[in-house]
Amino acid sequence: MGVDGRRICRGLASLAGLLIGLLAVLLGPAAPASAHAVLVNSDPASGTIVPDAPNKITLNFSESVQLLSGKIQVLAPDGSRADQGEPTVDGGAVTIPLRSGGGRGTYLVSFRVISADSHPVGGSLTYSVGAASATPAATIDDESVDPVVRVLIPVGKYLGYAGLVLLVGPVLVLALLWPHRLSRRGPGRLVWTGIGLVAGSTLLALWLQAPYSTGSSLFDVRVGDLRDVLGSTFGAIMLVRLGVICAAALLLRPLLRGTGSDSKTDLALLGVLGVAALATWPLTGHPTASPVAGVSVVVDAIHLAAMAVWLGGLVMLVAFLLRKADERELGAILPIWSRWAATAVAALIVAGVVQALIEVSSLDGLFFTTYGRLILVKVGLVAIVLGAAWYSRRLVRSKVAEGKPSGLRRVVWAELAVTAVVLGVTSALVQIAPPRSAEATQAAGTSTTVTKTLTSPKMALQIDIFPATVGNNSIHLYAYTPDNKPLTVVEWSATVALPSKGIEPIEIPLLRITDFHAVGDIALPAAGEWTFKVTARTSDIDQTTLSTTATVN
Repeated sequence: MGVDGRRICRGLASLAGLLIGLLAVLLGPAAPASAHAVLVNSDPASGTIVPDAPNKITLNFSESVQLLSGKIQVLAPDGSRADQGEPTVDGGAVTIPLRSGGGRGTYLVSFRVISADSHPVGGSLTYSVGAASATPAATIDDESVDPVVRVLIPVGKYLGYAGLVLLVGPVLVLALLWPHRLSRRGPGRLVWTGIGLVAGSTLLALWLQAPYSTGSSLFDVRVGDLRDVLGSTFGAIMLVRLGVICAAALLLRPLLRGTGSDSKTDLALLGVLGVAALATWPLTGHPTASPVAGVSVVVDAIHLAAMAVWLGGLVMLVAFLLRKADERELGAILPIWSRWAATAVAALIVAGVVQALIEVSSLDGLFFTTYGRLILVKVGLVAIVLGAAWYSRRLVRSKVAEGKPSGLRRVVWAELAVTAVVLGVTSALVQIAPPRSAEATQAAGTSTTVTKTLTSPKMALQIDIFPATVGNNSIHLYAYTPDNKPLTVVEWSATVALPSKGIEPIEIPLLRITDFHAVGDIALPAAGEWTFKVTARTSDIDQTTLSTTATVN
């Protein structure tokens, strides 16, 4: 096979890697709305019946959220709006004011907010005042994401990562390793391509965030939606990235021309701008919602920087230096580059391990979640790349690459082809909720109120037990007539027992709050099927005793 044939094969190999990487993005699994925050609880709690209409509703999320205009509403049993005024947010707590005088029946709360990692979170819950009724129909779509938007978001991230590779590594090589006799025209085009990809992916991200947040289609974006995006934390960080890229483009012109007018001050400023630009990626992703956000942001920035230095340097080697530099120049360049690559790879591995430990948090999360399995795929691919890197470093140390660089070029082409797929997997990962979010969802699901409704010919009794776990529990009792009207109770008494473990009935101290509502507090010492017995005296001669069982975990 001739030289041109080998070049075509190498080009096809890299193109195949790029296409497979894009397929990993396009075909990678994703949750319908990629929601990464979790509704932990609400007041009133979902599915409960309260005696009186509240004047507000509080939604508590597992991380801080931002509000979307017009995407939170409360519907009364008759379908009319029960909320009034604008909701407010304080960290992860959203407060929705309600109009006074709400009627009896079931209310529907629909919400769609933006989580700390820029993903929309949607859902709904119900509560009832006095008694349950038919649930009103929702008038907003709180969870959907347009399929085209869902596909384009990770594609845009992939292009941004590719731009970062073509920008950071080549600039570093041009500034510190490039031979003076060689033209900078080719590397300059590479760097300008990287700048264009980063800027283009940033503008695309700003546009896509509007329909992604609101659930609308790609071109159904209003000026107000874009204004909301630009006014959000996500929008501010994207604008910072654009500003940094523009400033860097101005400072890079002397370096790319090779006129010698670039100064150490300019290079220092470029370094500062590079750090600022790299920080914008973790500030709009999972690290901001991490339990140790500061650590996660720094580690993710290091991960990106190491990736960009290593892969960008490989591109410069295979595209220019190994073809154009002579044996003497390669003898000076390759050992230095080899040490850079080893340092970048070490940083990449350490940062990746720390990220995985924070986001996955358990072996079950690693093996039994989509996020964890993609991490394993990424680890496998990186292991292949590291094997190729080890072999190329061995060639450099043996001096073979200086006299015969064609072998090293083939190894580097293979590294780049596989890393194109790694970038695709990484782009898919940022759209998938990490296992810690799933654990928060599970924890939220187990922290619920157990509600029991008991009936007799004379009354209906509702018992709320919270949190229905071993330890202190709150007991709420509500009395209603058979036609669901509040029933005055003169005196309450209640006991709880666990026959399966020989625990005799324990009296529950009760406090009468209103004519038909009483509360109590009791410490339950063991898990099991507890029996609750309640007696309600409604007059001097009338009283009703009802009992039920409830599972305490």
